[in-house]
Amino acid sequence: MRKPIRMVLATGMVAAGLLAAAPPAQADVVTFSSGHLDLVDIAYEAGELELGVHDEDNDVEYAPDEVKIVVKRQAKVTVPNDPAFDFLGTPGVSQVWVLPEIQNTDLVWPGIAAEEVEAGTFTADALALHVRSVSGPGQLAIYTENAVGQPTVLVDSGDGLPDTIALTAGDHLHANWAFDRAGTYRVTFRATGTLAATGQRVTSEATTLRVVVQA
Repeated sequence: MRKPIRMVLATGMVAAGLLAAAPPAQADVVTFSSGHLDLVDIAYEAGELELGVHDEDNDVEYAPDEVKIVVKRQAKVTVPNDPAFDFLGTPGVSQVWVLPEIQNTDLVWPGIAAEEVEAGTFTADALALHVRSVSGPGQLAIYTENAVGQPTVLVDSGDGLPDTIALTAGDHLHANWAFDRAGTYRVTFRATGTLAATGQRVTSEATTLRVVVQA
C-alpha cells in the first residue's frame, strides 16, 4: 500500500534532519607508548610551515590530532638530588615522568625535527619553535643534559609561556620531556622563520599534541 505523499515527505525530512545532525566522522587516533617519534616535525611546503608527528621507525607522518602519546608509569623517576634540577620539583624528593633524551626502547623517544626544511630557505637557516601553552594537571619541562649530567632548560611551563626553542634547518634534536603529574596534557606549538629570499616572516598554524601520563 502506498504511503500518503505527506507521510513520505515527512519521513524524508526527518531522515535528512538526522543526517544533518550527525557529527562528522572522527579520524582514527594512533596511540604510541614506545618507539622513536618526532613529536614535532617541521616542514616547509607550498609556501607554508607545517607541523606534524613523524614515526621514525616506520617512516609515517601524522597530523598531531591523529596521535595520542602515552607516557608509561615506568617513566616515573625521582628528581636528581642536585639543585640544578629544581625546575622539576624538590631535588631528591619529587617525582616526575620523563621521556628521555637517551633512547629507552620501552618508552617513547621524543624528537624535534627540522630535517624536511631545505638549507637556504630561511635566513641563516634559523627556525623558532614556540611552545604556546600547556594544559593539563601539571607542568611540562623540556631540557637537555650535557656530558656531565647538567641540564639546559629549553621549555618550562612552570615559569610561564610561551617559550622558544631555536632550531636550524636540518636539525634533529632529542631532549628530555618531563611531566610532574599524571593525567592528560595538551601542548600547543607554532613555528616561525624568515624567508631568505624575501624577508617575509612565515608562521605555522597552531597545532596541539595530546600526551597521556599514566599514574
